[in-house]
Amino acid sequence: MECVTDSAPSPVASLAPARRWWILAVIGVAQLMVILDNSIVNIALPSAQADLGFTDAQRQWVVTAYALAFGSLLLLGGRLSDLFGRKAAFITGLVGFALASGLGGLAPGFGLLVGARALQGAFGALLAPAALSLLTTTFPSGRDRARAFGVFATLAGSGAAIGLLLGGALTEYVDWRWCMYVNVVFAVVALVGALVLLPAHPAQHRPRLDLAGTLTASGGLFCIVFGFATAETSGWTSWVVYVFLAAGVVLLAAFVAIQRTVTAPLLPLRVLLDRHRGGSFLTILVLTTGMFGVTLFLAYVLQQDLGFSPVMTGVAMLPMVAAIMSVSTSAPALLLPRIGPKPLIFTGLLLGAGALFWFSFLSPGSSYAGSVLGPLIVMGLGMGTAMSTSINTATLGVDPRDAGVASASVNTMQQVGGSVGTALLSSIAGTATAASLAIAGTSPRTAALAGYDRAFVVASLIFLVGAVVCGLLVPAGRPHATPAATRAGDGARALPSTADDSWGGPDSVPTPTPVTARTGEGGLVGRVLDGSPAGRGPVAATVTLIDASDGAQVGRARTAADGSYSLSVPRPGDYLLVCAAPGARPVAERVRVAATDLAISRDLWAPAG
Repeated sequence: MECVTDSAPSPVASLAPARRWWILAVIGVAQLMVILDNSIVNIALPSAQADLGFTDAQRQWVVTAYALAFGSLLLLGGRLSDLFGRKAAFITGLVGFALASGLGGLAPGFGLLVGARALQGAFGALLAPAALSLLTTTFPSGRDRARAFGVFATLAGSGAAIGLLLGGALTEYVDWRWCMYVNVVFAVVALVGALVLLPAHPAQHRPRLDLAGTLTASGGLFCIVFGFATAETSGWTSWVVYVFLAAGVVLLAAFVAIQRTVTAPLLPLRVLLDRHRGGSFLTILVLTTGMFGVTLFLAYVLQQDLGFSPVMTGVAMLPMVAAIMSVSTSAPALLLPRIGPKPLIFTGLLLGAGALFWFSFLSPGSSYAGSVLGPLIVMGLGMGTAMSTSINTATLGVDPRDAGVASASVNTMQQVGGSVGTALLSSIAGTATAASLAIAGTSPRTAALAGYDRAFVVASLIFLVGAVVCGLLVPAGRPHATPAATRAGDGARALPSTADDSWGGPDSVPTPTPVTARTGEGGLVGRVLDGSPAGRGPVAATVTLIDASDGAQVGRARTAADGSYSLSVPRPGDYLLVCAAPGARPVAERVRVAATDLAISRDLWAPAG
């Protein structure tokens, strides 16, 4: 069948293919700036501390201030991009991040530096979900989507290592303040590209902001991140750690309860309850938990044990970056259309677990070529396979009005995973190091490596458990590109996405049956016609209208003798128009009904039954 409907045009529907890839470059620059910022600052911290004169106890707040603001405000940032437009949110985030970075570079003392870092986190929480939601809408389907998300995952997986390289070069050859100023350069390049290339992304719906959800979500994430950050310095025996972690759990539980009842939720639960999407979010959380540990501990091993300079430390990480780039831009694009995300996520996490376990054999006599290079490459292969697949799947088929908050959820998983991983693994390494030092005759270098080895073993177990849980949670096969109804009811059923293969697999083009529809006064009207070679006469069919936001069936009609039908529409919004006729598979068409008539049509082809 062919379903031709009137709907609101996508802001990227008419973009030339070349322009889409330039937009990806702009998004990539902005995302890279956000990802590598933390590792750049980590490299610059010793020089900044010597210049500004703050203590070791104060030093952690330069990192924690950014994580607290970024992690706690991400969901709000994602919803703001949905409410006020993705392009506006993207540009605002870029400008704010650049100004905060410049302020940090000019900081004469510790207080202003920490304040600038918090501002960076706040504007990053607006920028990051806007960037990912722009990517989601720019590449809605096909093989190009898999390739684009492969590039995006490469930046997410390798940004920390690139930051180590760039931060080492700037610190060693220029000045630590340029580790902040360089963000201004990235932001200006991305801003010019955004102003020239990005089409308008006006908000289609502007419901009231969920204030209760915002407060509980932001408060809960703040407490979780703060609790783990405090554990890194105060230890797991500190009552402050448990109070904040418990408060975070309570607030997030209250947040879930609120989202079930409010009419305009901050994070609609439909975004999380899909098993493909939920498993992908969990995968991202596990991946970033281990990834931050790898870059943090290996930076110390390479510099303190192998004698690498800051610049050479970054260079030593490049094999992992190369592995991530080569796999994330090729394997998911080739395999995802055929086997779906489940095997790729499982395999990627298993490779990561193996690499982390391999790292646990580091000893004072280890060399880069013999003990570091191999697991680095294996880690890159695992990260490239699982990260690209999970980010792609987590944002596939999201209702356009939820694109920003779904993207924010991806970034939230990355930030929480990074915070949890850094605090948890650092605490484990510190405890194991202290235990080794208590043994007579153990040198500080040997004790430190023993601590890192213990942390790598724990990280490997996290990946292994994550592989099992995510493998069980993510269903086999490919998810649907279009949100389909799952609520029980006559005519409400999940349909295969035969017309728009979002994974880019080959589509068969059978004999079509056209369905024409337009927004008429009070609803949708149209005809179902036979498209076989024998003729194009009317066909007896059932046409069902489903609310795309919650899967509820809102209308159902049988065609008349001439193939015509009429469906009333309760309100403007996004709907799924399902046409079922004898001799043809059901076909689903997304319809956006506006307050006024539109004149946009598109064709949908489905295999004959």
